[in-house]
Amino acid sequence: MAKLSEKIGYGLGDAAAGGITWKVMSIAFPFFFTNVFGLTVADAAALMLVARLFDVVTDPMMGAIADRTRSRWGTYRPWLIFGAIPLGLVFALLLYTPDLGPAGKRVYAYALYLLMMVVYTAVNVPYGSLLGVMTDDDDEKNQFSSYRMVGAYAMGFVTLFAFPYLQKMVGGTPQHQYAVLGAVLGAVAALGTLACGLLTKERLKPVRAEKFSFKPFADLFRNKPWIYLTLIGICTNFFNGFRYAVAAYLMEYCLHGDVTVWGLVINYTVFMMFGEATCMVFGGLSPWFTKKVGSKNKAFAWSAIICAVSSILFFFIPMDPAWIWVMVANVIVTSIGIGFYSPLLWSMYADVADYATQKNGTSSTGLIFSSGTMAQKFGSAISGALVAMFLGLSGFISSTDPITQDTVITITNQGAVQTMIWALFSLFPAAIALLILLLLRLYPIKK
Repeated sequence: MAKLSEKIGYGLGDAAAGGITWKVMSIAFPFFFTNVFGLTVADAAALMLVARLFDVVTDPMMGAIADRTRSRWGTYRPWLIFGAIPLGLVFALLLYTPDLGPAGKRVYAYALYLLMMVVYTAVNVPYGSLLGVMTDDDDEKNQFSSYRMVGAYAMGFVTLFAFPYLQKMVGGTPQHQYAVLGAVLGAVAALGTLACGLLTKERLKPVRAEKFSFKPFADLFRNKPWIYLTLIGICTNFFNGFRYAVAAYLMEYCLHGDVTVWGLVINYTVFMMFGEATCMVFGGLSPWFTKKVGSKNKAFAWSAIICAVSSILFFFIPMDPAWIWVMVANVIVTSIGIGFYSPLLWSMYADVADYATQKNGTSSTGLIFSSGTMAQKFGSAISGALVAMFLGLSGFISSTDPITQDTVITITNQGAVQTMIWALFSLFPAAIALLILLLLRLYPIKK
């Protein structure tokens, strides 16, 4: 039986990766690149697409490398211990805006973003795989997954709530604000990752193959549960990715800037923070909910129904700041579904890893969990790229002034841009939630 300190330590890993680095990358980066850094909408979309193609190669490679790591710290933990500082450092540099022209900025953004993906993969794939060797008890796996999600959402809550107030505290230009916050949040992310590596234990020994081969890669595509779960994972991250990527544009161009109610500044990070708080609570209740409905598959399905219905309803809320609390209430309801299914996804990846070990005779835990990380990055970044693309098609143009180097925003069709933003936050995610329901019916493991 694992100690409470170990469960908290495991939760700190995703508090750092999911609650800080990935949360900021998902919700702030599309807006940061187009409205602060100075990339065009086309450049921002292309950057995220290129990075995703890059991950298709690096994530499975990292999974295979992690599975074969042997050290005094174990198989997966050394990647967290020694990857902590590079993760925080590269994240900080990515939020820095260099004094370069459009071409120089483009090169800087591409180089740092791709490097961030490499470092994130080197830390997060072993982190996810760690669940497969800490315990073989199914209930305890659910508990570890629940602590992971609570850690991610709790830190996400703190990060998003504090972001606008920290910006005001730092002062200066937006470029200066993001650079300072990048350094601070990067340091916190590094400490959380290091603590996770030091506090957790690897109790189970992976059943390694005698020598390296490409057979585990081929086995993946004969693993029916893995295929369906990977598609489900991509869809869940599309669902979240659309909402997070478009939230800043929703506040800026549909509600005409920050909304202040009773002294509370509701900007795009605070708006989504209400969802983070809800996910934190219901992520913790996910094991109870799963037992209540009878299986992980049923719990996931009910969660997807909640997400689909609430997302459709959001589209019919008036596009008016006076309705801000109705919008917040809708975000909270949607996040109940997200909170329930988030821990289940990683627990189900552990089931798929166990299934693969029984079927093939050797462990491919790291390789299988790498697909979860790849799905996370693929879904979030592709949705961010699609948001930028659809906004561009509807009449949103971002560019850099060649003389002043200031970011210039031009909107050729305000009504079309606003409707597109509203749909990207509601109808697009709703369609994804309905697709998740279909995939769950086809997923063969019914634990």
